[in-house]
Amino acid sequence: MNERGKPAADAPKAKAVQSPNDNFPRPPFPKQQQPRPGLASRMLPRPDHGEDSYRGSGRLEGRKALITGGDSGIGRAVAIAFAREGADVAFGYLPEEEEDAREVIDLIGAEGRKAIPLPGDICDEAFCRKLVSDAVARLGGLDILVNNAGYQQAQDSIADISTEQFDATFKTNVYALFWITKAALPHLRAGSTIVNTASINTYDPSEGLVRLRGHQSCDRVVHEVSRQAVGSEGIRVNAVAPGPFWTPLQPSGGQKPDKLEDFGAHTPMGRPGQPAEIAPLYVLLASNEASFVSGDIFASTGGRAGQLGSMNLFEHCLRDFINRQASA
Repeated sequence: MNERGKPAADAPKAKAVQSPNDNFPRPPFPKQQQPRPGLASRMLPRPDHGEDSYRGSGRLEGRKALITGGDSGIGRAVAIAFAREGADVAFGYLPEEEEDAREVIDLIGAEGRKAIPLPGDICDEAFCRKLVSDAVARLGGLDILVNNAGYQQAQDSIADISTEQFDATFKTNVYALFWITKAALPHLRAGSTIVNTASINTYDPSEGLVRLRGHQSCDRVVHEVSRQAVGSEGIRVNAVAPGPFWTPLQPSGGQKPDKLEDFGAHTPMGRPGQPAEIAPLYVLLASNEASFVSGDIFASTGGRAGQLGSMNLFEHCLRDFINRQASA
């Protein structure tokens, strides 16, 4: 400022505030389908993982992180953000996703951070243990665990769900969360953090997705048990519940092909989220800035059921009140 309180001529100009609805792709999207597990490099439009936009500020300097499903989607955006915040990153992915994984290795390396690719299938308990032990050995320790990898198969009826799909759902979303967390706990110390990826579908399932409440409830139980088990040791455990995000999960079976063209249009923002938009939440929860945040679940849904289960609880209480009044 000059002596009259006006900005100096050489002062940097503030960036103009922009609507979040103007900067990212909106439906309708091109028709597309991929075999599972899907690749970000083959999506139209390509997801934005923050490759060109995320700017770090040293909030995770010197930390060592393990991320499952780190080759694409939310996991990839988190890996990029963590590296730009100063962390070394090990990440798991399926061997079929090597094409995407190579890009992540290059992006992490460009920040001068260590990238540890760990291909394998987390549906296998032995691999889950190896995933953690290899990450610890090659990173020289472990401070942050992000359980992010997930499985979703769009089906209209329980009659359409095969035993293989049922197995894959529970082993990826529940068993692996348990196996990996259990293997990681001996290596975590006070100040370490665990961030689990949940889903808004736990509370408000999308049309075309059978309500497999069983695995979603189990997922929450594992999250809760982890929180209670380590909270007194100074290890924080939180979860993020994404709404509709534009990731390879969607064209590879997570959505029915006829639903993909309008994917995300039902949100108040009229579009799906991009992985780059949710990564800062993981950074916050992994950083010391969230030192008194533990046991919580944070939504990122574009305005769709942003309060997670609170509305369901309110409705339950309201119905209970009305029923009691009616019977009085």
